[in-house]
Amino acid sequence: MITKEELSSTTSTQCYHCGDQCDKHPILYQEKSFCCEGCKTVYDILKENNLSKYYSIENSPGAKMNKGNHKEKYTFLDADTVKEQLLDFYENGIGRITFSIPEIHCSSCIWLLENLPKLHEGVKQSMVNFLKKEASITFDESIINLRQLVELLTAIGYEPNINLASKKENKQQQQNRSLYYKIGVAGFCFGNIMLFSFPDYLAFEDSTLVGYAHFFTYLSFVLALPVLFYSGWGYFVSAYKSLSTKVINIDVPISLGIATLFLRSSYEIFSHTGTGYLDSLAGLVFFLLIGKWFQNKTYQSLSFDRDYKSYFPIAVSKITDTKEDSILVEDIKIGDHIKVRNQEIIPVDATLLSPSANIDYSFVSGESEPVVKQLGDKIYAGGRQIGSTIQLEVTKKVKHSYFTQLWNQQAFEKENDSKIGSIVNTVSKYFTLAILAIAFITFGYWAWAEPSNVWLAFTAVLIIACPCALALSMPFAFGNTLRILGTKGFYIKNTDAIEHLTQVDTIVFDKTGTLTHHEAAHISFIGDELDEITQAHISALTQHSTHPLSIMLSNWIKVKPASSAYFEEVPGKGLIGVVDNIRYKIGSPQLMDITAYQNQDLASQVYIMANEKLLGYFHITKKYRSGFDTLLQQLQTNYQIHLLSGDNDAERQQLEQFFPSVGQMHFKQSPMEKLKYIQNLQSKGHKVLMIGDGLNDAGALKQSNVGIAISDDIHSFSPASDAILDAKEFNNLGNYIKFAQQSLNVVKASFILSLLYNTIGLYFAVQCLLTPLIAAILMPLSSITVVAFVTVLIRTLAKYTINSSTYNSSSS
Repeated sequence: MITKEELSSTTSTQCYHCGDQCDKHPILYQEKSFCCEGCKTVYDILKENNLSKYYSIENSPGAKMNKGNHKEKYTFLDADTVKEQLLDFYENGIGRITFSIPEIHCSSCIWLLENLPKLHEGVKQSMVNFLKKEASITFDESIINLRQLVELLTAIGYEPNINLASKKENKQQQQNRSLYYKIGVAGFCFGNIMLFSFPDYLAFEDSTLVGYAHFFTYLSFVLALPVLFYSGWGYFVSAYKSLSTKVINIDVPISLGIATLFLRSSYEIFSHTGTGYLDSLAGLVFFLLIGKWFQNKTYQSLSFDRDYKSYFPIAVSKITDTKEDSILVEDIKIGDHIKVRNQEIIPVDATLLSPSANIDYSFVSGESEPVVKQLGDKIYAGGRQIGSTIQLEVTKKVKHSYFTQLWNQQAFEKENDSKIGSIVNTVSKYFTLAILAIAFITFGYWAWAEPSNVWLAFTAVLIIACPCALALSMPFAFGNTLRILGTKGFYIKNTDAIEHLTQVDTIVFDKTGTLTHHEAAHISFIGDELDEITQAHISALTQHSTHPLSIMLSNWIKVKPASSAYFEEVPGKGLIGVVDNIRYKIGSPQLMDITAYQNQDLASQVYIMANEKLLGYFHITKKYRSGFDTLLQQLQTNYQIHLLSGDNDAERQQLEQFFPSVGQMHFKQSPMEKLKYIQNLQSKGHKVLMIGDGLNDAGALKQSNVGIAISDDIHSFSPASDAILDAKEFNNLGNYIKFAQQSLNVVKASFILSLLYNTIGLYFAVQCLLTPLIAAILMPLSSITVVAFVTVLIRTLAKYTINSSTYNSSSS
């Protein structure tokens, strides 16, 4: 017989894994209690794989296991047609899929899911998007197939929500539905509570209204409950998780203000000592949620503006029966035949029409070994062709979100030492401590001066000092900055890059393809006369390359190119290839191990060697980009300017006026030497901006604090860069950098404005003069004013800093 005391003790036992209450007979295992065999099994799995840290991050973080035969449940995942619809990527046995996992709810969930490779060797990588409750998992199908992967997730309590319809575009609307409901509830309650508070606002003394005063306050209290426990509960959850990790984020002081409003209002209403501040409570939550909705809309719009058309404005060659045209990626249609050159990204899913291809999928799968493809094989978007030019038949239109996913892939992220990303939380930490200090000082003063006002003044300080405006300032400022610059052809990867850009004190330019245009001013050949066959051979090789000098030669030679049997590009030196059994070397003297000819004028030399016989060299004079001299003079006033070039120093004399110090110009630089030069500048404490064409500069672009790739007629994908600049906007780069700096100043100014509002509110609060009317006005007004201030100021600065003739304010 179980006694009443024993029954009470057993029913209060919590499951060690999921935190649910165990029944009368919990499963005892290793001195721990579990509610079911499923939770015990998950505990065993994690312990066997040395993942017990999962339980130390959060208390009882697991999800309760659902009963059922999960092995039979997921048999449909073995079907190829289902896998094809679900997988984001599949090539050479490596697949990637994004799961929606509703059970993700805390930091322990993130930690466990991102450590899946430790649970199973077939899982190569796992990344969690906490806000979307999604996990992106890369796996090796030869070790673990899709069905087994889902069964593994289910076994540890994170059963994915597999729904083919979730792949459609209305997914984001479903995710926002909860926020819309919360806004609706908060808005309805806010409006009605204000209506009930009108007699108090206007100090009506009509006996009829006075008689209903208590009734109205009780109705307000009832309406405040869903505002607190539904609409505003997320702020308490966020604050709790922040404090549990010993961090004070922006939601801590917000939650403190909401809780104080509710407790003080409840006390006044039920003690009949006042009408409370429930209108301010509902208004605060309502405007915070409106701000969150507006922020989400801003970033959804920003995400649309920053899809592949912004980051990768790739122009491809479309082949028809009569000619070859360059078309925009967005205009590609199913069935089109396109040409992809060496080192170019394949923008669409397609079928290979050429005999063979070598595709580098490292940007997608993380596997660096190129995949050999044969005629008729399927080619996925995101791969890079290595070698000769190939022809493809398009099978799918471009998917906008896919290229944005490539851009944001973890492999391309630089080490993030940004401070601006945490500046709001840093400010909120000291803000919270300062407010608490002021509150206790106020408490002490009134305890000495007038004890009856102690709690009124103390709670008034906590009520009015809510930092909601601080939470809104940075996302609105930087979000608008990214969108405005995007309309100008300057596509910045993320807000961290803006902050890094404002810290730059040194700018390093590449020359060829950056300061100079891809079009040559004049080309001539010095040496043996080139017959049409040799010209066709040279054209066959140069057409594969995306280097500016190769493009110039390919455009200059009018003979139809031959078919090359072998092609290889040597970074920083030139090309090696075989055409009609003749081995060619095209490029610099270093590639051929010869001494360069004397060059008296400002020109580049591209040498030609056939079967180890030097035929001569192309003499190429290049055009400098329009406005480059004005830009360099503008930047000289605030930055150290350096030049790194892989070419010879023939143009040194012309460039000395812009780079006066001999140590600021360096020629004949290999890609590795460029990278080491950037490292050397950084070792001296400089913050470096590298500007290149994204071809031979990938290492330097990635190493620099900010890397900008110039995009011209051929738009090559450069994951190493933080931004892409449309070459037509090159002369405006100085203004864009200035605008980015001004946006950071706007953030700081918005902080000051927010603190000014809090200072005004504290002036009334510490004197015990805070009335419900003052609180109802000041709290929402601060949020609205800061958002309007940031938005208007950013747009105004854009019009005056950026050329207004090309700035389209309506698009931002």
